[in-house]
Amino acid sequence: MRGRGIDRGTRDLVELALRVAMAPRIDLLPDDHHPAYLHPARSALVLLHDVRTLEPAALTIAALHESQDDRLRVDPHQLGELLDPAIAGLLERLPLPGHEALEERLVTLDHGPATAVLAERLDHLRHLHLRPELGDTWREVHSEVVRVWAPFADRIDERLAVRFGHWSRTFARRLS
Repeated sequence: MRGRGIDRGTRDLVELALRVAMAPRIDLLPDDHHPAYLHPARSALVLLHDVRTLEPAALTIAALHESQDDRLRVDPHQLGELLDPAIAGLLERLPLPGHEALEERLVTLDHGPATAVLAERLDHLRHLHLRPELGDTWREVHSEVVRVWAPFADRIDERLAVRFGHWSRTFARRLS
């Protein structure tokens, strides 16, 4: 974060967000090699490495957002006590994969939260092949990415769009 010019206050906030996001993982995942274990930090790293116009609050949002595993989500009310209540409220309203109005909810996001949800979703996708317990959903997930997430990434960030396109093509080969 220092290398990207992120100020000390924001770095402290992101570190707090990572500690909060890791708590259920430490408690509930028996193996620290589980693909979801390091997900919060990897989501923030996607933003740091790939997004040119980075809004610092997006790092906190990406670290705390959990779109795949309900049991690993942090209670937004707990977040309101630890973080800015505005971030907690935003997290509660972020669209999740499979939502019936996913496209509409994504396009209403401001740039920072949009990059955060894209980075968070991309990290889950990059590790989907390591989650055999989700294998019966792979075709549906791929279809949603091609139909919704990749076009949304095209509108938001060039590098994230490239990453979603690459994942879509690569995962299509896995499905055939």
